[in-house]
Amino acid sequence: MTDTAQFETQTKVLIDDLKSVCANYGLGNDGNEFKIITQVFLYKFLNDKFIYELKKIDPNLAKAEKFDEVLNNYSDDDLELLSMQINENTARIAPKNLLSKLFEQQNKDKFAEIFDQTLLNVAKDNNDIFSVLTQGGEKIVLFENISKYVTDNRDAFCKALVNKLVDFSFEHIFTQKFDFFATIFEYLIKDYNSNSGGKYAEYFTPHAVAKIMAACLVTDDKVSNVTCYDPSAGSGTLLMNIAHAIGEDKCTIYSQDISQKSSALLRLNLILNNLVHSIQNIVQGNTILKPYHKQDNGELEKFDYIVSNPPFKLDFSDYAAELDKPTNKARFFAGIPNVPKKAKDKMAIYSLFLQHIMFSLSEKGKAAVVVPTGFITAQTGLDKKIRQKLIDNKMLKGVISMPSNIFANTGTNVSIVFIDATNKKDVILIDASNLGTKIKEGKNQKTVLSTDEEQLIINTFNDKKAIDDLSVVVSYDDIKTKNYSFSAGQYFEVKIEYTDITAEEFTAKMTAFESNLNQLFKEGKDLEKEIMENLKGLRYER
Repeated sequence: MTDTAQFETQTKVLIDDLKSVCANYGLGNDGNEFKIITQVFLYKFLNDKFIYELKKIDPNLAKAEKFDEVLNNYSDDDLELLSMQINENTARIAPKNLLSKLFEQQNKDKFAEIFDQTLLNVAKDNNDIFSVLTQGGEKIVLFENISKYVTDNRDAFCKALVNKLVDFSFEHIFTQKFDFFATIFEYLIKDYNSNSGGKYAEYFTPHAVAKIMAACLVTDDKVSNVTCYDPSAGSGTLLMNIAHAIGEDKCTIYSQDISQKSSALLRLNLILNNLVHSIQNIVQGNTILKPYHKQDNGELEKFDYIVSNPPFKLDFSDYAAELDKPTNKARFFAGIPNVPKKAKDKMAIYSLFLQHIMFSLSEKGKAAVVVPTGFITAQTGLDKKIRQKLIDNKMLKGVISMPSNIFANTGTNVSIVFIDATNKKDVILIDASNLGTKIKEGKNQKTVLSTDEEQLIINTFNDKKAIDDLSVVVSYDDIKTKNYSFSAGQYFEVKIEYTDITAEEFTAKMTAFESNLNQLFKEGKDLEKEIMENLKGLRYER
């Protein structure tokens, strides 16, 4: 086993151990379990990152056999000087709040209070950089009281958590890159980011979809100093992939999501992936009703790259009238979906997100948006108006229709619409519905793309290559003649295969056809005669 694979396994064991502690104290599958697991995991990560950075700066700490003893000999001024040299991606942790100090105090009375206060101290000391904003401007700090979620034996519970942390170290894996931490993050939140959340459920975007979106959006390796935005960010899978494709140090992340849980998970994702500088741009709030990110003149911010897998259907009837005001006419150019008398939870909110994204693009901006496949062929309504604007304004780069069940938790077929304000030429349409392998994931069926299939889609899209039964390259005028359809299948040529045969072979085939037909006709007449005779034999009896 390689070092990376070993560390990955060890990290997953740590996560499982923390979940086991929660289960032993009655918190298994509890609604608050994810808060405990993610916060304890993050505290450990920040603790080890701080120590790692200190050792890089000070050789005495790096070679110390007993790190804490050496650190205790430093004056407050010395520690302040060291802390000032640490990069902004690292949380500052006072020596008294290090994990080793917690471990030393685990047998004290009211240890749960000591544990909670330690985490609160770390949160307070890093409030300016590591807090997530709410729509109203409030700050959601890193940590909260954890022991309050346990009814009894709080000291023992906190002690058990600490004992799981001390025998593990992140120090050896801080040099790892995106793929490692993406895998760890997915494992960390796999039980907490599902469709069990009800009305505002978060759906985890499959890695294949996120990878394809990023690879088809970012085709220039010289991109630098750009902004990336997701108006329905969830836990940040799409943002992490595009940031990695651009370079974490070459972009700034912006997001908004109505879910406080998602915003907290996105913050964790940013910390793991060396994007701490963007945490201040993570906002918890309703993007459609009150978009947060604005320019100095009060107008909505324009972004270079936008990615989104928005909710498809959601009840927004409570504020639909607010959206229909004149101030929103430019943003929602195609209109607002009608509020039905029944099944309000089926309101097509994705059409609002799509309009918001188009409005939020910079002049040379690019976007990739997951939509229900029905959007690409709808003949009336908002969907048609949105497609028409994309074509009339020549701002569509292409569309990829994905295989069914690419999302295990929804049966809705999805497509990815790529918007590019600079694409004034041909458009690539891909029908990838026949790719992938179907597997069972729990009770659901899921389609999984192989690495080769993912690359086939990416290469076909970026090269604008026409491949039989997979892709077609069309002009904007072609799309207009097809009533603005974005479905690749409607542009595929119907091909008739011809086989050269001799006159003798033709005569033989026709003779065989004639003989077969005569036989079938004879059998049909015999059957007809038999049925008529049987009918004559029927008698009415009382």
